[in-house]
Amino acid sequence: MSTGSTTDRVSEVRIGAVLASGDRPPRPGGAAAALAFGWRGMLKIKHVPEQLIDVTATPVLFVLMFTFMFGGAIAGSTQEYLQFLLPGIMVMSVLFTTVYSGVALNTDMTKGVVDRFRSLPIPRPAPLVGAVLGDSVRYLLGAVVVLAVGMAIGYRPEAGAAGVAGAVVLVVIFAFGLAWVFTTVGTLMRSPSAVMNAGFMTIFPLTFLSNAFVDPETLPEPLEVVVEANPVSHLVTAVRGLMDGTASAGDVVPVLIAAAALTAVFAPLTMHLYRRRA
Repeated sequence: MSTGSTTDRVSEVRIGAVLASGDRPPRPGGAAAALAFGWRGMLKIKHVPEQLIDVTATPVLFVLMFTFMFGGAIAGSTQEYLQFLLPGIMVMSVLFTTVYSGVALNTDMTKGVVDRFRSLPIPRPAPLVGAVLGDSVRYLLGAVVVLAVGMAIGYRPEAGAAGVAGAVVLVVIFAFGLAWVFTTVGTLMRSPSAVMNAGFMTIFPLTFLSNAFVDPETLPEPLEVVVEANPVSHLVTAVRGLMDGTASAGDVVPVLIAAAALTAVFAPLTMHLYRRRA
C-alpha cells in the first residue's frame, strides 16, 4: 500500500471522528429561534452595559428633576406631585426606550449582520420577533428603576404590589406594540443616528403632550382636546389607575386594543420592508 493512500485513509478517519455521526438535528422552530435571538439581545447588554444608560440613569434624572424642581410650583407639594407624576414618568421612560429597537435593527442591517441571518436555516421573522422580545426586558428594567427611585423618595402605590405588577405589565405590552413602529422606521432610514433622531422627534410630543405631567383640565381648551386624544394619555390614565386601585376595564382595554393594533399593522410592515431591504 502506498504512503499516499495510507495518509488519505488516516485523514478520513480523523475527519470522521470530529464530524457528528448521528442524524442531523431538526431545524429550530419559530419560537425557539425567536428566543435565541432574544437571548442575543441580552448578551449584547452584557458585553456593552453602558447601553442601559437610557433605562437607568435617565429615568432617575427625570424623577428627581420633575419632582423637586416643579412639584411645588405645579401641585404645591413635592410629595403630592410625586404621587401624580411617577406613573407618567414610568410610561415616558419605557416608551423612550422603544426607539432602541429601531436603532438596533438598522445597525444590524447597515453592518451586514442581517445577511448572515438570511443564510441560516431559521424562519425569516425570527430575528425581528426575537429582538423585540429581548428589548421587552429593557422595558421591564426601566419600569423597575423608576419605581425603585420613586418609592425611595416617598411614592406609595395605594393598590400595593398587585396594582404595581399590573401597571408594569400594561406598560411593557404597549411598549412592545410601539416598538414595531420604530422597527419599521429602522428599515426605512439609512443610518442608526437617523432612526434615533426620527424616534425621539416622535416620542417627545407624544409624551409631553399627554397627561403624564399635568392635569389636562389646567390646559387651554384646544390643547386639552389634543392631550385627551393622545393614546399615551390613555396609557398613563390606566397605569395611574392600576397603581392607585381605581382603574376600570374601560381604562385598560383601550390600551390593550391600541397595543394589538400597533403590532398587527407595523409588525407585518416591518417584516415586508425587512425582506425587501435585506
